[in-house]
Amino acid sequence: MSQHFHDKETARYECVSDSLNEILFLGDDTLRMYRFISKLDSVISAKESKLNILHIGGSHVQADVFTNRIRNNFNELNDGLCSGRGMIFPYSAAKTNNPHNYKVSSKGEWRATRNVNEERNVALGLTGIAVTTNDASAEITIDLNPNDTVKRWYFNRLRILGYASSPYVIPMLKLNDTSYCEADFDSVTSSYLFKMTDNYDRFSIMFQQNDTVNHDFTLTGILPENDNDGIIYHSIGVNGAEVGSYLSCENFVNDLELIKPDVAVFAIGINDTFAEEYSDSAFIANYDSLITMIEQVSPDCFYIFITNNDSFRKEKIEGQTYYHVNENGDNAREVFYILAEKHDAALWDLFNIMGGMESMMRWEEEGLAKKDKIHFTNKGYILIGDLFFNALMRFYSERI
Repeated sequence: MSQHFHDKETARYECVSDSLNEILFLGDDTLRMYRFISKLDSVISAKESKLNILHIGGSHVQADVFTNRIRNNFNELNDGLCSGRGMIFPYSAAKTNNPHNYKVSSKGEWRATRNVNEERNVALGLTGIAVTTNDASAEITIDLNPNDTVKRWYFNRLRILGYASSPYVIPMLKLNDTSYCEADFDSVTSSYLFKMTDNYDRFSIMFQQNDTVNHDFTLTGILPENDNDGIIYHSIGVNGAEVGSYLSCENFVNDLELIKPDVAVFAIGINDTFAEEYSDSAFIANYDSLITMIEQVSPDCFYIFITNNDSFRKEKIEGQTYYHVNENGDNAREVFYILAEKHDAALWDLFNIMGGMESMMRWEEEGLAKKDKIHFTNKGYILIGDLFFNALMRFYSERI
């Protein structure tokens, strides 16, 4: 194993099948895989190159506990390379749960739109969520390092993803509570680009209205950037999202141009299996379509599928709550194997590692899963993040 990292401690939990914790390559063509391995090694061993990883899912990812644990573990491999933070979104402005690792505050009136909404009149992008305002007093403030004594994440460029309903409304950026920056509209990526001569980790977004009538601005994502090499971990999640939810995002491919992922980690599927009309064939078809969208931008992207966790359905009978195992879980697990083989991809079998069918009960007993038997506690998500990171590092070590 490489001298540059050590396994995170995960064996102390009896509910974890640590001996099964491995990433399997199920394809025939290894070209994409070795491109990824080579680029990862360039960062770890040579301290050069950028590796963009996109991790996309539902509520497990929106909370960004699991994914931020992976991000922080990768940060140890960056070993001084202060790469960018990755795509973020002001979830609290949309009145939904925001990751705790960056702080968001907002003023004014905002209207939220999500890719899980059946009816909407707002075009969405890569993040699958948007906030819209025509309030001249509207403002969003974000601190990338709210809990850290060491300022890890910073930027000297900031991209605002979104669009205005009129040229009379212009996004503005406030830095250090006093200085203001105007954006250049980047017509190639349809984003607003702010450039600075110094590094920052805190900013406010506001809007200049240059008309007697206030116009809408829809914000769909924020990308803090710098020129440093390293591993950049973009986590994209929307509560309740299915695979098809992202297919409906009109600007998904356009926004993806800003990231051009080298690796896509797919963790969408738990909500698909709870749908009454769930079918294996539709699940496969939707993932095929999502991969087609990604390959328009990153034709050499390497894919890692994460199987769904075990889960339970809740039912109320005469005032009593009962839980029944979600039997689609094992079916979906087999479908993930089919997808990985079909797309020359890798697979991490979380369903099997956590103990298979009905294992969520044991995870709850050990304080790793919530009472809804779908989601994990913070401790559980951190454990899953360490398990995935360990498996990925072994996958890399065995092939370098």
